[in-house]
Amino acid sequence: MTQDLFLALALFCFVTVASPGPNNLMLMTSGANFGFRRTLPHLAGVVWGLPVMILPVGLGVMQVFTLWPWTQDVLSTLCLANLLWLAWKIAHAAPPARAEATARPLSLWQAAGFQWVNPKAWTMALGAITLYAAARDLPSILWVAGTYAGIGTLTCSAWVLMGTGIRRLLARPERLRWFNRAMAVLLVASVLPMMR
Repeated sequence: MTQDLFLALALFCFVTVASPGPNNLMLMTSGANFGFRRTLPHLAGVVWGLPVMILPVGLGVMQVFTLWPWTQDVLSTLCLANLLWLAWKIAHAAPPARAEATARPLSLWQAAGFQWVNPKAWTMALGAITLYAAARDLPSILWVAGTYAGIGTLTCSAWVLMGTGIRRLLARPERLRWFNRAMAVLLVASVLPMMR
């Protein structure tokens, strides 16, 4: 990969990972509700889940959509249903004082698995492979995956830190309730442009 192509890839990764979307809104919400330390498994699942997803996408999963276009509609429906369910859970989350025994952030595996039903993750993976690993060779795919992992670590951590930063402002249960509802609405709004 040439230096110019890598810089273009890095910029593409930064813009797609740093911009608001389901992962970042959920990470910020988790940071606000649970703090940075408890959100680390969720953060790790996002940061490593997308690069792990990029590998099979680059090595051939994209061909499924070409061979059977209806599979993309099925995936879009599953993505939307999952995001609506997550938005409902966020909107109806109990304040930490009442939910301490049962409330918990997403685990590493849940967050990594979420990438497979996240429309923005699919858009990022398909776009990055198409633009920066067009030959579908393993070294190019690994460059794309590695760049996403590196940039994702920094930008996703910043979203969690934003959430923990506003945590003090949300100390009153009614404020946290309104914050969670606003994040649920933004989560749904973030995915609508990606749905056909």
